[in-house]
Amino acid sequence: MRAVLSTTFSSLRVHNYRLFATGQLVKLVGVWMMFTAQDWLVLDLSGNSPGALGTVAALQFLPVLLLTLYTGRLADRYDKRKILVASNAAFAITAIVFAVLVAAGVVRLWHVFLFAGLLGIANAVETPVRQAFVSELVELPLLPNALALSAATFNTARIGGPALAGVALAAFNTGPVFLIATVLSIAPIFSYTRMRPADLYRKEAAAKKDARVMDGLQYVRKRPDLLLPISLMAVVGMIGFNFPVTLAALAKINFHAGPESFGLLTTTLAVGALCGALAGSARRARPGAYLVLGAALAFGLLEFAVGFAPNFVVAMAVLLPTGFFSIFLAQAANHRVQMGVHAEYRGRVMALYVLVFLGTTPIGASVVGWWGDHYGVPSSIWGAGLVCFVAAAVALVWQLRVSGDRIVVRVRPWPRVQVVRRVREEAPAEDVPVIDEPPVDAVAGGGAPVPATSELAELTEPAASGTTGRDAEIESGPSPALSATR
Repeated sequence: MRAVLSTTFSSLRVHNYRLFATGQLVKLVGVWMMFTAQDWLVLDLSGNSPGALGTVAALQFLPVLLLTLYTGRLADRYDKRKILVASNAAFAITAIVFAVLVAAGVVRLWHVFLFAGLLGIANAVETPVRQAFVSELVELPLLPNALALSAATFNTARIGGPALAGVALAAFNTGPVFLIATVLSIAPIFSYTRMRPADLYRKEAAAKKDARVMDGLQYVRKRPDLLLPISLMAVVGMIGFNFPVTLAALAKINFHAGPESFGLLTTTLAVGALCGALAGSARRARPGAYLVLGAALAFGLLEFAVGFAPNFVVAMAVLLPTGFFSIFLAQAANHRVQMGVHAEYRGRVMALYVLVFLGTTPIGASVVGWWGDHYGVPSSIWGAGLVCFVAAAVALVWQLRVSGDRIVVRVRPWPRVQVVRRVREEAPAEDVPVIDEPPVDAVAGGGAPVPATSELAELTEPAASGTTGRDAEIESGPSPALSATR
């Protein structure tokens, strides 16, 4: 048990990462308290309108859609730590003004819309820079663990924040909740300023000062192994991850529940998400494409089931595994992108990932809110799950075609699904990217890297054309990703 815990939390032994994780946890508890109280405030001010919730979510993420690619360029050119201090200070100041308006009882719906947009601008700067900054906090073998713990931190806050907000909303009013959340949002400013810059794992890129957004887009276009998870998460992020819009409306409109019950629904989703984050915390290898695709299929099916939940208790029961696969999917896709990218492109590539995952929320939230207004909240949930499942199925078919792999269903000695991989014997030179650092999946247990051929086999998802090889079945048993959907 001690060895398991040591592996799970190994990144916390690093001073700078420990400060980073602590600051993020404190801030995110406050942010989720604020978002929970904000959703309830919007329903009160709008007369229980799912459309108003969708508008707020859209305004929060519209700046991400408009600004993220540029801020990713900033991350590749300038000091990420200083950018994070400035963006978190802007977020804290904006939150303080918003909290004062709410506590004074003078807030109106248009105020909520305005501050949602302003807070979204601060997040549009902070999020891609923070994603890229994690790689500077720990050395390469610890990066998967650091990314997993970052996801666990996020989902721990998702558990504590809504739960605390539900209790506070029931005991007091929205004003005190916003004031508490504002105090907590200041934490990252102190954690970033207390870091030791000399201990950061920075690597100067030759073309750092000439970093262009278009270069990052062209880099992704030439890398099918990056293009698939980014494209898939564009659909899932836009349509499937709209629980802030749907759960509040489902609790209040369909289940006639109070704020504490809404907090319980959100907390249940977050408990599952935390388990999903911890499930990947011991990962030291770059996740395979089929792990990402299997998690996406499972998530789509479970979200579809949530839409047909007949009552509050059943919804809670289904939200638990839904939360698990939501973050397991997001984390696996994030790892696959971040652990397969060149250092000098990381800021711009992660900005693109954030753009498609979060920046598309204005479109999805508006559509889901409008659909809930006209056709009911449950249908907006099961419809989103159906779209995500179909997108994952299409991505799976595409991956099988370009890789030459096959899926085999076996019934003996037990029912299982296996992926039969097409093993490449020789790869065309144009398919092999130039690697300036050993990929994390080439390091076993912190030891020496395995031979270069194994490194390239994982980083390069071979195209079907021009490939010669043989079919070889994976001997380790059924694919965990595909098995999870059974």
